[in-house]
Amino acid sequence: MSDAPQSETRAAFLERLSQVARQEQFLSVLSREEAVARFRAAVPHAALPAERVPLAEALGRVLAEDVASPIDVPPFDRSLVDGFAVRAADTEAARDGSPVRLRLNAEILACGTAPNLAVAAGTATPIATGGVIPRGADAILMVETTEFVEAADGPSIEIARASAPGQFVGYAGADMALGETVLRRGVSMTAREIGMLAACGLDRVPVVRRPRVAVLSTGDELVAPGEPLRPAAIYDSNGAIVAASVTENGGLPMAGGIVPDDEAQLADAIRRSLDEADLVVLSGGTSKGAGDVSHRILSRLGEPGILVHGVALKPGKPLCLAAIGTKAIVVLPGFPTSAMFTFHEFVVPLVRALAGLAPREEASVSARVPQRVPSELGRMEFVMASLARAGDGLVALPLPKGSGSVTAFSQADGFFPVAANRAGLESGEAVTVTRLGAGVKPPDLTIVGSHCLGLDRVVGLLAERGYRARTIWVGSAGGLAALKRGECDLAALHLLDPASGRYNAPFLAPGMSLAPGWRRMQGVLFREGDPRFAGLSAEVAVAALAEDADAVMVNRNTGSGTRLLIDGLLKGARPAGYWNQPRSHNAVAAAVAQGRADWGVAIEGVARAYGLGFRPVTEEHYDLAYRTDRAAEPALAAFLALLAEPETGAALRDLGFATDGSA
Repeated sequence: MSDAPQSETRAAFLERLSQVARQEQFLSVLSREEAVARFRAAVPHAALPAERVPLAEALGRVLAEDVASPIDVPPFDRSLVDGFAVRAADTEAARDGSPVRLRLNAEILACGTAPNLAVAAGTATPIATGGVIPRGADAILMVETTEFVEAADGPSIEIARASAPGQFVGYAGADMALGETVLRRGVSMTAREIGMLAACGLDRVPVVRRPRVAVLSTGDELVAPGEPLRPAAIYDSNGAIVAASVTENGGLPMAGGIVPDDEAQLADAIRRSLDEADLVVLSGGTSKGAGDVSHRILSRLGEPGILVHGVALKPGKPLCLAAIGTKAIVVLPGFPTSAMFTFHEFVVPLVRALAGLAPREEASVSARVPQRVPSELGRMEFVMASLARAGDGLVALPLPKGSGSVTAFSQADGFFPVAANRAGLESGEAVTVTRLGAGVKPPDLTIVGSHCLGLDRVVGLLAERGYRARTIWVGSAGGLAALKRGECDLAALHLLDPASGRYNAPFLAPGMSLAPGWRRMQGVLFREGDPRFAGLSAEVAVAALAEDADAVMVNRNTGSGTRLLIDGLLKGARPAGYWNQPRSHNAVAAAVAQGRADWGVAIEGVARAYGLGFRPVTEEHYDLAYRTDRAAEPALAAFLALLAEPETGAALRDLGFATDGSA
């Protein structure tokens, strides 16, 4: 052993040597589970408050509030191809060798051009992809399927193949509807979410504030990268690794640099960090050897102080967890492997929780497809899918929206391929779903069926209870079919059984139960001031309009509850516009408000949102169906309990829906 330094007396050196030789034992070595429980009890693992940032700065941030679309996307019915806007009925007689001729109207509908001329019988209007569908038209002919001719009465086209109503028509609000909740709190903002908000016209977004994480490295032996390496020193790698990991998990690292093993300097650095940061992470100085002083400082900085010092982990035993107030201080072991192991076990969950992010998950998962997935031979197809829990595994639900939809990307958890030599995948077949972004996980609850703003509100209240729900809108009948196949937890529906006069219950299959929801008024929409509705009830007005050749209606899709109501009103009549069948209340209202139709049927709330006149027809019941044997599952049970709470009923009534007063 060498002699004492010349600046130090022999007695002082021996005393210091004695202190070094006496080991400071860990306070208490706990199991990982006990350590986690203590840490979480003392330090809230909850998202930080919101801040509003420009859309361009939202990438990687977490949405702090639900966002509803202020407009329909698209805002009007539009063409999906280059071609001609026509009345499908005019093409019914078209055959090879016996074409139908349509005279061209004197306008060309390029993108951004509002139509001035209606498409009358026997005419067609040239239209570009994305062009506004003119009044009277209910289908688009692709330009490739037509032949231009110079006729005596002017330029015309000849067609040899009939078109169907709705062919190549993209309806208003088919992607995002006015008032529809398009993004929910807790969503991690990627390019696809930013694109959705931009499509809605929003330029700022409420996001969770990123946690500020002070990163300190301790040790006399440490040297910053780039500096000369002195004898017995090592470069500080932990600081760089921890800072990068903080960023990777949604935090904002604050570099505190290297602090020597001096109690006064380290205590001062920790105090400054506590003033500026939401969380302090140190590496080194937590063991029981010479120079390890961090744990001694933490024991006297404030309450509650040290929570854990020593965890039964290999590597990672020297971990120290502390809190001053509700701010955490984590002292990682000095060895990089131990430091990173404990960082990802204990710090990453806290950083991600503060940032509002979901726990980390693997990049791909195995799932099965619940129904046959058709595909085109000769091309590899990538199918966008959302994930849902079913039994002991996951199902991959192919998304119904098409390539022009922004929300198909947003609702997808990932995608799976169908090989070029396959014509599809069979029901029950296993697939590997590649995730779209880190941290994405299946929702706690999947709801499929008919859209309603009331359900948006209930799902938002459910999120406040810690349960994440995904909603997929395919109509009432589609929701019931999905529930029968086991693809969802709840089916949202409003189907009237004409025979019994009852809503929804007659359509349930064995093993299903019905959770009563709320009531909403369905009626006929029209533009305010239309004299054809003056002083008339919905039934009387519709009967007259059905005989009026100049009146154009807008219908709803087969399988929707509203379609059943419309067919009952029409009593077999097929007036102009009958085959124009969008899939949402908003698309109906948009068609009427924009003058492409004169009347349609939708709910009262949508009529108010579009400033339209409304004649009530019936108060329908909007309910939720579920499998009886799954009622006790946590997320479903939480939803059913929430539905029965008085506060939920009050929230629904605030939106204009009727409840029985206790729902």
